[in-house]
Amino acid sequence: MSRVLVTGGAGFIGSNLCEALLERGDSVVCLDNFATGHMENIIPLMQNYHERFELIVGDIRQMEDCRRAVEGVDYVLHEAALGSVPRSLKDPATTNAVNISGFLNMMIAARDAGVKRFVFAASSSTYGDSKSLPKVEDVIGRPLSPYAITKYVNELYADVFARSYGMEYIGLRYFNVFGRRQDPNGAYAAVIPLFVKQFMNHQRPNINGDGDYSRDFTYIKNVVQMNMLAMGTDNPDAVNQIYNTAYGERTTLNQLVTYLKEFLSGFDPAIADIEPTHGPVRAGDIPHSLASIDKARALLGYAPEYSMRDGLREACRWYWDNLK
Repeated sequence: MSRVLVTGGAGFIGSNLCEALLERGDSVVCLDNFATGHMENIIPLMQNYHERFELIVGDIRQMEDCRRAVEGVDYVLHEAALGSVPRSLKDPATTNAVNISGFLNMMIAARDAGVKRFVFAASSSTYGDSKSLPKVEDVIGRPLSPYAITKYVNELYADVFARSYGMEYIGLRYFNVFGRRQDPNGAYAAVIPLFVKQFMNHQRPNINGDGDYSRDFTYIKNVVQMNMLAMGTDNPDAVNQIYNTAYGERTTLNQLVTYLKEFLSGFDPAIADIEPTHGPVRAGDIPHSLASIDKARALLGYAPEYSMRDGLREACRWYWDNLK
């Protein structure tokens, strides 16, 4: 049994990680300032695992909060960040403060506390304007947004801390993660929960562009698997590395809409007749995203259990049960 800090633990990915860790017997410290996380994501964990679950309301931009959170911790799963390319274009200063200064604070605190390994959420946005497909970890392009810059700087800091201080890290470049507890509300909601909510409300979702842009949509349970493998690996070649965290298939936005209509119309047949609208391409968006997961397979033993369609079907069921 380990004691694990999950930063951003009340958020979408963080709360799923907290739950998985608690279910397997670990003790969990959750650090969150609730800027984007939600208390309802962790209330069941506080009730069912109160002896092994500790909530710290704090901000990674405050060093004292970071130091308090890492006390007695074996591993850090660092999920706290301000996501969203559009948000970073609108407010690059805050994105920088959270994603770079906050990240550095957490690494310093983890170093000083003697944490065994620092696993962090990197991002597929780091590939920037690279046109090569599939995306391979060692080949990146120029960043296309302030958000992308911050996530690449995280990787650089982690590498320097490993070489300078002997810290162990693993960075996971997430590719369009989706699943239960992903917030469908707000100006920066991700495409899948946003479209689900709109279909359920009999609204026409708006596709940015002609719908041929594609993404490697990755179900949350595959992401949880990757975090567990990264935290627990004893393969020395696997440590101090960056890995794509994805399923390894492309889905266009038009295909996504077709799948959503298929799954949601099983609950409400009227959804099958709702057609999307189309608007301009969003600034900072890359046309296509597809990950190679060969490195994760080889070094971590990663074997994603959920295809995009299987995950989407499960996610639609969760949204139908929880949003209605």
